Amino acid sequence: MSKVAVVTDSNSGISQELADKMGISVLPMPFTIDGKEYFEGISLTQEEFYEYLKKDADIATSQPSPESVLNLWKELLKEYDEVLHIPMSSGLSGSCQTAIALADDFDGRVQVVNNHRISITQRRSVEDAVRLAEEGKSAREIRAILEETKLESSIYITVATLKYLKKGGRITPAVAAIGTMLRLKPVLTIQGERLDSFSKARTMRQARQTMIDAIKNDIEKRFGGLGARGVYLDIAHTNNYEEAEDFKAEVEAAFPGYQVGFVDALSLSVSCHIGDGALALAATKILDR
Repeated sequence: MSKVAVVTDSNSGISQELADKMGISVLPMPFTIDGKEYFEGISLTQEEFYEYLKKDADIATSQPSPESVLNLWKELLKEYDEVLHIPMSSGLSGSCQTAIALADDFDGRVQVVNNHRISITQRRSVEDAVRLAEEGKSAREIRAILEETKLESSIYITVATLKYLKKGGRITPAVAAIGTMLRLKPVLTIQGERLDSFSKARTMRQARQTMIDAIKNDIEKRFGGLGARGVYLDIAHTNNYEEAEDFKAEVEAAFPGYQVGFVDALSLSVSCHIGDGALALAATKILDR
């Protein structure tokens, strides 16, 4: 039986402490803030990041350097037979394609999964990978399973401010001005590779209900009407833990028999594009194999 090391990046929301408990490795995502480089979960905490954001610091995201990726793989291959690498979606970052190119030099011992996920749905993929590895699956077999089921998840996000969508060029200044005046709360969605607009609401309460309704629709139409044993429900937020906990109670009331698996912070790579105060609701089809 092949001994498989599981690797992901901090876009999964998995902290270094949690990674140690799970027996996996997490590559920290780099950020440049006012010209200085930081690494998520290493030299940059969630709290520090939001302080920089509040001060309108110049923040740019990046991807792990090829050297840091290669060094980690080489170190792991001293102890493991294979490495399974699960980066964030290729549609949201170039880090996946970079890793795929780097893996070509490892004669199949490194398998890179392009399963189009980020944040809490990416974390679910990592948990599945750990379980499958413990069951004796090879890195190549796990990669095939995760890529086959890559679109069996949804994330819906509502933001508290339009400031960062405007700053990132995702909406025009005119749209941002009108939306702010009307107090609109956009609801965004991540379905596979893209962060797209989904709907608009006038209040945060309406936005929360829109996300609940969207997940109900996905469970019924995309996931075959599966009940609580077939779908994970998870919540994420950006520096908004108290409201996320309140939302958890609302979600569990709206989905009798279901339990929210976890309430987690969205990765900072997402947070820098949407700002603080955001809420997200995700559904991931439970892998049954």
